[in-house]
Amino acid sequence: MGSPDDHVIRLDQFLKLHGLADSGGHAKALVQSGKVKVNGEVDLRRGRKLRVGDVIAVGDTRLAVDATTLGERE
Repeated sequence: MGSPDDHVIRLDQFLKLHGLADSGGHAKALVQSGKVKVNGEVDLRRGRKLRVGDVIAVGDTRLAVDATTLGERE
């Protein structure tokens, strides 16, 4: 059946996957600067677990987590 973590992606991984961060260090800096919102609220945890339906915003870019995103991660 799989663990609950099979249906999540970490915020820093999501940012890298979608080209909003060039590296893990860049993702960390972006999140810790307060420039990343999850579901409309600033979240300073780069390891935050995202699930289908969560909406991530960086500046004017808004992306939603979907099943395809979760299937693409390594």
